[in-house]
Amino acid sequence: MSYADELFVKMCRDILDNGTDTKGEKVRPKWEDTNESAYTIKRFGVVNRYDLRKEFPALTLRKTALKSCMDEILWIYQKKSNNVNDLHSHIWDAWADENGSIGTCYGDVVGRKFIYKEEETDQMDYVLRQLKENPYSRRIMTNLYQFEYLHSGALDPCCYSMTYSVTKEPGEERLILNGVLNQRSQDVLAANNWNVCQYAILLMMVAQVNDMIPGELVHVIADAHIYDRHVPVIEELIKREQYPAPKVSLNPEVKDFYKFTTDDLIVEDYQAGEQIKNIPIAV
Repeated sequence: MSYADELFVKMCRDILDNGTDTKGEKVRPKWEDTNESAYTIKRFGVVNRYDLRKEFPALTLRKTALKSCMDEILWIYQKKSNNVNDLHSHIWDAWADENGSIGTCYGDVVGRKFIYKEEETDQMDYVLRQLKENPYSRRIMTNLYQFEYLHSGALDPCCYSMTYSVTKEPGEERLILNGVLNQRSQDVLAANNWNVCQYAILLMMVAQVNDMIPGELVHVIADAHIYDRHVPVIEELIKREQYPAPKVSLNPEVKDFYKFTTDDLIVEDYQAGEQIKNIPIAV
């Protein structure tokens, strides 16, 4: 069965059984339909590890839209865009202005130029160059949480940093590329596996263009929470039948990070439970 399912069920059960309930406390989120406070059961400091050499970490309890995951990650790190018109899904529409912009956040921050060793670069180009020239560096990362731009962005980034770390195994000629994804806050029902699959795909792409093997993705969540309205949905979801993980790979012909498209994502044998529709979202 899918290891991602096992981790997800264990995490959800732990949050529900051992988490902190914010009901009655002062909280920021509201429900769109009633404008009432959206309370959560939350767990601090959740850490999950996924080894991409063993299987791709997609849930089978319900299907995760992997092509859409990749599309959004390309929007942020490849197109470096902050305009929803460059994205095929409508996930970000609620935060966009009349021109489609979400302001100085996400792709806008990734693409902002800075000087490194007297040369102009941006965050993603810096990562790609360092992995080629200095793969054992401990400074290879992107960081979307830039305080000087928060006031003019539509929202603070949830997944805010990705740190890349290279290792080598005995007998293996190619290097292993690992990543640590740091997330300040996560709506577990709406976004957990979405974010995991996104950054697994990103790790796979970056590894491939550097002739490396994608290794471990470590996901660190400061505040992992289940909204009060989501509790019965989660309770039903984690009791579902589990299936083997799908086989997910990339078109091996692509050697340039900026040439990837969603057509280069190959998904095979993805069996999953019924999709959950109309999940209420707190804003």
